[in-house]
Amino acid sequence: MRTLRFLLRKEFRQIFRDKAIVMMIFFMPVIQLIIMPLAADYEVRNVNLAVVDNDRSPYSQKLISKVIASGYFRLQGYNRSFNEAFRLIESDEADLILEIPHGFEKNLIREDKQKLFVAVNAINGTKANLGGSYLNTIIGNFNADIRMQLVQQPRYSQVPVIDIVVSNWFNPVLNYKLFIVPGIMAILVTMVGGFLSALNIVKEKEIGTIEQINVTPIKKHIFILGKLIPFWVLANIVFTIGLLLARFVYGIAPVGNLLVLYLFIAVYLLTVLGFGLLVSTFCDTQQQAMFIMFFFMMLFILLGGLFTSIDSMPDWAKVITRFNPVRYMIEVMRMVILKGSTLVDVLPHLGAVTLMSVVLNGWAILNYKKTN
Repeated sequence: MRTLRFLLRKEFRQIFRDKAIVMMIFFMPVIQLIIMPLAADYEVRNVNLAVVDNDRSPYSQKLISKVIASGYFRLQGYNRSFNEAFRLIESDEADLILEIPHGFEKNLIREDKQKLFVAVNAINGTKANLGGSYLNTIIGNFNADIRMQLVQQPRYSQVPVIDIVVSNWFNPVLNYKLFIVPGIMAILVTMVGGFLSALNIVKEKEIGTIEQINVTPIKKHIFILGKLIPFWVLANIVFTIGLLLARFVYGIAPVGNLLVLYLFIAVYLLTVLGFGLLVSTFCDTQQQAMFIMFFFMMLFILLGGLFTSIDSMPDWAKVITRFNPVRYMIEVMRMVILKGSTLVDVLPHLGAVTLMSVVLNGWAILNYKKTN
């Protein structure tokens, strides 16, 4: 233990002596946590719309006003022909075209039916899909309003009506920040712990101090612990700062027990740091370690369920996510912070990251021993 204490003192001095590392640890996650949730909005707004109104009737004007008043669309052109509107799509000035045909109002009143044409720029599939869906919903509501005005409803309807009442649990107003902030906190903690631990042993190799350590009687597992514990402590501090920012900037207070959250993060960080140390034992330069970590971090983040639901992934991708520690971290963060899940609820996730921690840290110790 005395040897470990000396190693920890040396590591902390080495970390805080490097001002760039201190900036990376404390300021970069804070700035990212403030900026990213405000910018990474899942809701698609300001969809550029071009309208071709061939009817120019009061009803067509009401429909256009209803679409623009929804707040999702921005009128980019009120065109006389479809070809004129299509040129706006070709120049990326419009995302959708709504064409209202001749006789729109007359057919709607006399024949109770009328077709509208919507053309969507599908280069951005997400924006096109959501924009088209928004427009269909607004047109459907407009149609229902017209029917209410034109058709005299009987006092007692002959047709059974199903009235649906939706209750949103754990996120009543569908606030995307409640969903995204816990996930971003998980990513930041992963990046701080993973990158710094991956670069640490490699840095010792580059400056030549690893040779001095190797000739000392320091045991290999003590050496790995000396590299792991400082970043474990610092990553916990970063996580605490993230919780405070979530509380005071976004008003997100964990519903569940904080002790459950800290217990999971303690084991999870051992996994991430063990992975970083394992990478560092394979690399000879910091560039190699950085590129390898970047490769795995991209996989971890994109397959972690932060931006896309794991349930919607193909089966082979779901199998890969079972070996992704970030997936478990993001799920537990959302479970504890939003649902108030207990330790019993997160035990399967805790078991998975514990197993990964044992494997990765054991591999790092064995691999370091093998190469020396």
